[in-house]
Amino acid sequence: MELPPPLDLLPLLLPGLWMTLLITAGGCVVALVAALAAGLGRRSQDVIIRSVATIYIETFRGTSALVQLYWFYFALPLLLGIRLDAVLVGILVLGLNIGAYGAEVVRAAINAVSPGQRAAAKALNLSPWQTMRHVVLPQAVVMMLPPFGNLLIELLKSTALVSMITVSDLTRVGIVIRDDTHRTVAVLSMLLVIYFLIASVLSAGMRALEKRMTRGLDYGGSA
Repeated sequence: MELPPPLDLLPLLLPGLWMTLLITAGGCVVALVAALAAGLGRRSQDVIIRSVATIYIETFRGTSALVQLYWFYFALPLLLGIRLDAVLVGILVLGLNIGAYGAEVVRAAINAVSPGQRAAAKALNLSPWQTMRHVVLPQAVVMMLPPFGNLLIELLKSTALVSMITVSDLTRVGIVIRDDTHRTVAVLSMLLVIYFLIASVLSAGMRALEKRMTRGLDYGGSA
């Protein structure tokens, strides 16, 4: 059965869609690890760990994601002789970029946990690590979910930048199709719809996760 326009473009866009989803998923893993490590690092008593975390956060937050992609893909091989695959660069750089913003979310959420919770854990003779793992983080994670959902959407939208380092993502494939068919309005409209639908699914998933994790929680008496 022949698809009506512009849905006839969908099969042509699928390879780019899979690449966009791959980079989003990989970048999400990198971002989560980086955010947790740097967020906890910012609170470390060790000045070296705290300094490294701060430098990472400020560097990736204070520079353009596109320039970061260019630097790791084009400059790094010239500087150190290390050449990474373009897809791997996209996953690492976008993940680290979003992770830098996520680190501040982690730090703020941990700081928002009532000091009374830590005092109670200390009274129960829990170690600092046990207190963080069993008392603080479970409460902080719930507070992290809404901003993490926003960052996940930002990560999805940022994947369009990898087209600038030769990755055939959804945006790049769409532009190639537009150049070949001259169907500018149809192609760009399909891109808008696809990105919107993916973002909507991610948002719904994060809301469902937040609802599940907050079910049965009682915030009373935490002060």
